[in-house]
Amino acid sequence: MASYFLIIAGAVLVNNFVLTRFLGICPFLGVSKKLDTALGMCGAVIFVMTSASAVTWGVQRFLLAPEGVFGKDLRYLQIIAFILIIASFVQLVDIAMKRFSPNLHGALGIFLPLITTNCAVMGVAVLNVQLEYNFIKAVVFGFAAALGFAVALVIFTGLREKIDRANPPKAFQGVAIALVTAGLLSLAFMGFASLVK
Repeated sequence: MASYFLIIAGAVLVNNFVLTRFLGICPFLGVSKKLDTALGMCGAVIFVMTSASAVTWGVQRFLLAPEGVFGKDLRYLQIIAFILIIASFVQLVDIAMKRFSPNLHGALGIFLPLITTNCAVMGVAVLNVQLEYNFIKAVVFGFAAALGFAVALVIFTGLREKIDRANPPKAFQGVAIALVTAGLLSLAFMGFASLVK
C-alpha cells in the first residue's frame, strides 16, 4: 500500500509532469485562461491518461514484448502502437464531448485533439514500460500523473484569472506574465523534491 502512496505523491507533487518534467506544456498554457475550460481539459486528460496506461501496458506486455503472443521482440513498434491507442481514446473523448457538451467542445477547440500529441500522455505510457510497473501500478501511475496535471492546471488557471484582474503592467500582460507565473509555480513544486526519493 505504501508503494501506491509513493507513486501517487511522486506523480502529483514531486515529479509533476507539467511543472517538474515540463511535459504537456502546450495544453497547460493554452486552456488556462478560464476555469471552465481548464476543468474540461482536466477531465479529458484524466480519462485519456488512465485508460491509455491500462491499454498500453497490456499491448506492451502481451503483444510487443518478446514473451508476448507473437514470440518476437516487437518493441520497435511501441511508439506507433501507443500513439494509435492514445489517439483512439482522444477520439472517443472528442465524440462524447461534441455530443454531450458542445459548448465545452468549442471552448477547448484545437487543444482537445492535441491531447493525442501531448507528450505527458505518451510519457506516462513509456515510463510505465521503463519502470516495469505491473498492471495496477501502471494504472495508478497514469491516474496520478493525470491528477498532477489537473492540479497544476487548476492552480495555474486560478492564478492567471487573479493576475488578469489585478491589471499588471502592459509589458507583462498576456503570455509574458503567464510564463513568469508558470516558472514561479514550477519553482514552488520543486520544493516537494525531497518528499519522495
